[in-house]
Amino acid sequence: MTLTAPPPPAAPPEPARARRLLPAAGPRRTLAAFALGAVLLFAVAPLALTDFRLGLLAKYLCTAIVAVGVCLAWGRGGLLTLGQGVFFGLGGYAMAMHLKLADAGPGNLPDFMVLYGTTDTLPWWWVPFANPVFALAATVLLPMGVATLLGSLIFRRRVRGAYFALLSQALTAAFAIWLVGQQATTGGTNGLTDIQGFFGYALDDPANQRMVYFVIALVLLALIALARQLIHSRYGELLVAVRDSEERVRFLGYDPARVKLVVYVVAAGMAGLAGALFVPAVGIISPALIGIVPSIELVIGAAVGGRASLLGAVLGALAVAWAKTALSAEFPAAWTYFQGLLFVVVVAFLPGGLASLARTVRARLARRRTGADEDGAEQKEAAV
Repeated sequence: MTLTAPPPPAAPPEPARARRLLPAAGPRRTLAAFALGAVLLFAVAPLALTDFRLGLLAKYLCTAIVAVGVCLAWGRGGLLTLGQGVFFGLGGYAMAMHLKLADAGPGNLPDFMVLYGTTDTLPWWWVPFANPVFALAATVLLPMGVATLLGSLIFRRRVRGAYFALLSQALTAAFAIWLVGQQATTGGTNGLTDIQGFFGYALDDPANQRMVYFVIALVLLALIALARQLIHSRYGELLVAVRDSEERVRFLGYDPARVKLVVYVVAAGMAGLAGALFVPAVGIISPALIGIVPSIELVIGAAVGGRASLLGAVLGALAVAWAKTALSAEFPAAWTYFQGLLFVVVVAFLPGGLASLARTVRARLARRRTGADEDGAEQKEAAV
């Protein structure tokens, strides 16, 4: 009789959470994806689309930039940011104020101030925006500064979950109401409209509109690359750890408030930059574009595509923005209900969005095959 050593115990299966922290794609696959995206944005789209359709795509790409920040804050950090309209509006108004002053010329008031006739001098807080360097910096730093102030107050008090979402939404409503009430200095309900130039370039020229589109596309690709590096960094793993077990991270010596504050500020900066680029692409910024409903629409796009996937969030934002343009014209009364239903269905039945659909189907098929194999093994044992 020969004694044989028992087989070594099987390694425990890798936790699903750990698998999601690993890079989803290698360097070659990532570079190939970026190259494909660059070809589609810089070669295919300008050749295949008319100037009008290309302008719409530029508008959609601005919403995709916001979706990148939502993917970081919500998908990775668990922060349901329903108030991105605040930061989008801050960046948009900062850019629009400079462009309106440039259109008016040195020493002149913007046209809406002359129309309303409530002031003969430029408000003091408008004066710095005449400087293009200050205005460009403000489009990003102003939203990030406001996010730092708000985030410090919110996260230090450990406000999270639904309370954080509702608070961010309330701030968006308050900001939109304030803009409407300041008609003499912000244009009120109409906002800042009829923007003619963009740093010396006439926006009514199709060639300059294409230039604006190329700038927006380049910024989108750059922010996706930045977000990917952040996700797969040590900070990205710490952010996921805070999302999944905040108390455990605190016991390990980290401050969860600081971890969440960083991603909140980064997402705010991205939203502000998107708002700044939205102004030359569309030629207008108003409270109607940054209120509660637009803020929710920005989140819906990321949720539909997949809030934990950068590519899914971007494609979802583009798809929802396109559907709003295409379907709201045909079904103006039903589109809002359809949009809300889409959000509820995705969150309830497909939390990972469309980006997780293939993985979900494969997992269910694998479970069925495993169940079938187990049933077959039991039948063989019973027959023996």
